[in-house]
Amino acid sequence: MYQRTTPPTEPTPTAGRRRFTRKALLAASALGVVTALLAPVRAGAAPAPAAPTAATPLAANGQLRVCGLQLCNASGQAIALNGMSTHGTQWYAQCVTDGSLNALATDWRADVLRVSTYVQEGGYETDPAGFTARAQKFIDAAHARGMYAVIDWHMLTPGDPNANLARAKTFFTAMAKKYKDHPGVLYEIANEPSGVSWSAIKSYSEQIIPVIRAQDPDAVVLVGTRAWSSFGVSEGSNESEVVNNPVHASNIMYTFHFYAASHREAYLATLDRASDRLPVFVTEFGTQNYAGEGANDFAMSQRYLDLMKRKKISWTNWNYSDDHRSGAVFKTGTCNGSTWAGTGVLKEAGVWIRDRIRQ
Repeated sequence: MYQRTTPPTEPTPTAGRRRFTRKALLAASALGVVTALLAPVRAGAAPAPAAPTAATPLAANGQLRVCGLQLCNASGQAIALNGMSTHGTQWYAQCVTDGSLNALATDWRADVLRVSTYVQEGGYETDPAGFTARAQKFIDAAHARGMYAVIDWHMLTPGDPNANLARAKTFFTAMAKKYKDHPGVLYEIANEPSGVSWSAIKSYSEQIIPVIRAQDPDAVVLVGTRAWSSFGVSEGSNESEVVNNPVHASNIMYTFHFYAASHREAYLATLDRASDRLPVFVTEFGTQNYAGEGANDFAMSQRYLDLMKRKKISWTNWNYSDDHRSGAVFKTGTCNGSTWAGTGVLKEAGVWIRDRIRQ
């Protein structure tokens, strides 16, 4: 795909009493309703005023979990998050600013930001502490604006995630320790495995998920699939290998990536079939070819989006930068300026995807 140099239902809280976790209170504080939540349990307290209408996705939905095949909010309602992915933060950190994130949250009305930390290609391996801190900065900024954050371990080359197993354990230990009490994170543990068997990806996943769970037992974990997260289609397989041999863990979803100008009927059909059997999150897609380049195929892209909307499949689009390729939403040079909102700074793909997120 994009070569960039390119599940059991969780138990409900005990009936008849309120159970406040730190994560629930943090989600409520994003809306400014912690006092309203706590007031009824204080002796002699006056009745709390009605909570205002939720102002942000994080405040409205709180701690997410997987229920059956769906991503569900704290109330058990199936939801779909729509948003954007950063490009590699070693190249395009200047595109993730207070101004750009304000635009994403308020002008685009996005629910989620995927923060992509490349492992190689000049990324994490060159400065683990520095890239961990950078990712946390961007995640915190998304949370401050009421958006969820996908913590993307963007392994690409080599395609076997086990090649970076030790680094992944270090990275996700640090991330899970920091965000263990926050409801606004999802952990994507392997971006696009390639040239490696599903059994090897499964083995990797079953070693990394316990690392996260040891610190953060509640958050949703996103598991990459074979052949650039295509459920194996790009290497001649299909979703049956995952259906027949799923990862042994709860509260997980499987990722699927597509680029509409290249990935046609077989990929669309795979997403449809797989999401009938497995919980799926499309953490990356583009309206161009598999390299994120060339003409946009909006008609094919819309077919994917219609399917995902109908089935409540969450997605993040690649990518929120001003890279020269057609898949970057901003016109080249935008990230050196101060204007982010509206359509004047956007490429054709940016105008199109902004409109879909706003819908």
